[in-house]
Amino acid sequence: MMSSFNVQGRKTLPARGQPWSELQEALSDLRSGDADWRQGRGSLHVYYAGEDVLDVARRAYGMFISENALAPTMFPSLRKMQDDLVQISLSLLGGGRDACGTVTSGGSESVMLAVRSAYRAFRARRPHVRSPHLLLPASAHPAYDQAAEVMGLDVIRVAIGGDYRASVEALAQCIEHETMMIVASAPSMPFGTIDPVEELARVARERDVWLHVDACIGGFLAPHVARFMTGVPRFDLGIAGVRSLSADLHKFGYAANGASVVLYADTEDQAHQFFEYSDWPKGLYRTETLSGTLPGGAVAAAWAVMHYLGETGYRALAQRVMHLRDRYIEGIGRIRGLHVLGAPHLSVIAFGSDEFDIHSVGDAMQARGWHISRLLNPAALHMTVTPVHDQGVEAYLEDLERCAQRCY
Repeated sequence: MMSSFNVQGRKTLPARGQPWSELQEALSDLRSGDADWRQGRGSLHVYYAGEDVLDVARRAYGMFISENALAPTMFPSLRKMQDDLVQISLSLLGGGRDACGTVTSGGSESVMLAVRSAYRAFRARRPHVRSPHLLLPASAHPAYDQAAEVMGLDVIRVAIGGDYRASVEALAQCIEHETMMIVASAPSMPFGTIDPVEELARVARERDVWLHVDACIGGFLAPHVARFMTGVPRFDLGIAGVRSLSADLHKFGYAANGASVVLYADTEDQAHQFFEYSDWPKGLYRTETLSGTLPGGAVAAAWAVMHYLGETGYRALAQRVMHLRDRYIEGIGRIRGLHVLGAPHLSVIAFGSDEFDIHSVGDAMQARGWHISRLLNPAALHMTVTPVHDQGVEAYLEDLERCAQRCY
């Protein structure tokens, strides 16, 4: 396929439109260097539950590819689908009679909306505080720092405990008059551990601080895992003191990318989230989200996948994921010099070494065609186990052992 460039070397539109056969070939060439996630060689980012689930998401997305969920009066179908997604999410994540929520474009937007709601609620209570801040365990996602940067807020990060979970004592000691929000992860992205939410919720109640639970990874996995495994700590909206929670539909909800929810234990807290403006020629503009436009395809795909899989489908996938996680943990534990960090509650795993440079192992694994995720502090390799990893678990562990042996 020919490309067009102007005198500055900038790509321009082609002079004539090109047929799909050429475009498909060009797209295939472009993706040839991407990670081979279908063979279980990716470490994170893709949540694949099988061709049948992908086909359902693709077909539903295509049906609503031109619709915009920003316009509920024009597209009441999308409003109904969003309501259903929120109600299903609340049923899984402990929402009571007064709980509510919003479908968003992803975890970062869900986090930003929760931070904005907490900030507005804080300002309504304490209007004279000069510098409100977020109080985070060191393992919390950078989306909170991004939200704080956008809103002009301060961030204080606190060291986590030796079990790779948030330290309740350390966070409690750091709460001040200016603290507007504390955060717990379920689980944390670096270590896969679920923070002690029940204890943090008690502190939040006692100190009158907003507690947000970041369940973007675990929100649609843990409720199903808890039905067949013990030892999964509670983190849901049913815990008094948890005021908001975020969970990504496009992770272990297996929806198409671009779908998440932010949930609130009380409708009064959600009211702080909305944006309205009317001082312009068109009149009232109102949106529940930051992005405004919410692709109808993403909403429809999430709705369709949730109804396609149902409770039995999600539970079967959760069993598969946890079985795979155990295979990785056991295999890593058998390799001389390697150890898993902490005790992962779900399917995020990090592992390192006290005997050699773990990043040299990562380099060697990448040279063998594996996409490797890394931690810098402490040095470790990292992955999120999903159903697709049953395609590559044995090959991964065999290559990992070879690469580790070469580091002695």
